[in-house]
Amino acid sequence: MKPVAILACGVVSPLGEGAAAFSVGELGARAETRVAHDPALAAAGLRRPNVARVSLEASGDRARALLERALSLLVADLERVRPGFRRLRIGIALGTSSGGLGTLTELLAERAAGRALDPERARNSSYFGPLSALDHFKLDPVRVTQVLAACASSTVAMGVASRWLEADLCDLVIAGGYDALTLFAAAGFEALGATTRSAPQPFRKGRDGLALGEGAALVALVPSHEGPVLGHVLGFGVGCDATHVTAPDRTGAGLARAARAALADAHVEPAQIDLISAHATATPFNDSAEAHAIAAIIGPTAERVAVHPFKAIIGHTLGAGGTLETLAALSAASRGLLPGAFGEGEIESEFSAHLCTQNMPGNAAQILKLSMAFGGVNAALVVAPQLPRRPARARARHRARLRALGEPQLVSDLPLIARQTALAELDLERFDRPSLLALSAAANLLERQPLAAGARHGCGVLVGTMSASLEVNELFAARLRERGPRGAEPRRFPATSPNLPAGRTAIAFGLQGPAFSVGASALAALEALLLAIELLEAGDAESLLVVALEDVGPVVRDVFAAAGLPQPEPGAIAALLDTGDAGMPLEPDSLVSRLREGWGQAPEVAPGWPLLKQALRSGRA
Repeated sequence: MKPVAILACGVVSPLGEGAAAFSVGELGARAETRVAHDPALAAAGLRRPNVARVSLEASGDRARALLERALSLLVADLERVRPGFRRLRIGIALGTSSGGLGTLTELLAERAAGRALDPERARNSSYFGPLSALDHFKLDPVRVTQVLAACASSTVAMGVASRWLEADLCDLVIAGGYDALTLFAAAGFEALGATTRSAPQPFRKGRDGLALGEGAALVALVPSHEGPVLGHVLGFGVGCDATHVTAPDRTGAGLARAARAALADAHVEPAQIDLISAHATATPFNDSAEAHAIAAIIGPTAERVAVHPFKAIIGHTLGAGGTLETLAALSAASRGLLPGAFGEGEIESEFSAHLCTQNMPGNAAQILKLSMAFGGVNAALVVAPQLPRRPARARARHRARLRALGEPQLVSDLPLIARQTALAELDLERFDRPSLLALSAAANLLERQPLAAGARHGCGVLVGTMSASLEVNELFAARLRERGPRGAEPRRFPATSPNLPAGRTAIAFGLQGPAFSVGASALAALEALLLAIELLEAGDAESLLVVALEDVGPVVRDVFAAAGLPQPEPGAIAALLDTGDAGMPLEPDSLVSRLREGWGQAPEVAPGWPLLKQALRSGRA
């Protein structure tokens, strides 16, 4: 890809604000964690209440407040380095794991008590609710997407932003991610047995889990130039393990595939990587899989490569993590440092790279950023503090076509799914409803338009959803209200991620291409369709299933009615897009216009499958 530059940033983390939020300290400094015992979570009943909080006094939705603060810092930085930036074609690609989940949890408790729902809080409680923070900054974006790829969200968002710039769809893109710390998420990760007793010890034999954090990290990306910048994005890769919804592929093969795609995109050889910004949750399975991936990516010289596990310092900031960790690695490299890793004890034998005991002198000319997430998402970026002295080479462009459009699936069809997959109906009965709707839509389409076995590796899934997992969240939240955090259900928590339907569909059909959800507004179905076209044209997949999905029940109806949001149409539909010679060519220009005009507005037809079907049937795509 053509390199893009990080022109400015706005960051809030447990370390502070601005550059302090991702600073690794001076030469010789040892890493210190901000993870600490949290009295509020302990009082709520958590057994392992160790987290890293942001020092931010805020009323209203906390995720929105974090995002708004980061936006304020970013806009101030942009006004300093690029006055008049508002006249540019601005894109916005943000990622989140939980959106307005904190406010939603409070709202659900009030609803259960029979109280009327406050309209403003209802508007903030959806997964795209915190994006209302954008309204204050008069940005008038030409493209907006919100990536719901769980813990890989902001890494994917930065990759999507880079694709927009390379295709000349935008002049400047605000990318990154945000997430607030919630009791809901803390109880869920503890129920999975994923949290630490004290502090994370990534890649150490004694590691016992992660600690959650919170924050918002935004960057302004522009086409690369010679002026002062924070760094450059050189390559992007994204795919799916297609093995399990919460546990990574134990071999690390999926993560290695995403990394190799990013390296090839950047025209960088593995031997040229000097520093790896690791996902490094410090959970036994994730660290092991990542260690195997690093060994596979770098090869026999892996021991020379320094690895930076920043989550051990600021906590797992979920949707903000990828961008925060990228900035930390770039900041260190720009000052001639290899950053130190927090932790003590014997290093895991599977880990073949190098952990610095303190900040060491070193020249990290090119950096590999790795991210993993629920649903099997893997994403990677290649970044550099300085623009490489080699000719920029654009990727070959492809023409996206509509191969097939399925029929709307208004309810789950377990026999149909079982016929098209290796899943038994008895197992399917334990799946969450959004995943079953997505699987039904995919099975309906693939029964009529089968994919060849060899084509599945290059196929992915993009889910566009307005309602996301709100109905599932109420099931999980109700148990928390009844029994407290210690009653949290580990089997139900993964389904509270809006990314799960995409991941389950990829796993069921063996699809290893990009697999994640998006949803920035009521136009989520069109958002997924347009992004699928762009990823196909950039060569990030050979084919993509686009699924418009809305799981609508009492919670969605009540919350959206109180918020004054349009009611989505229940059900799902799938479309198969590819870059072959057959099928109807897709023209994205009309979709761009509709998304820009409809940002913040109610669509002309019900959100969900009718919107996708209309766009494809009318030829306006």
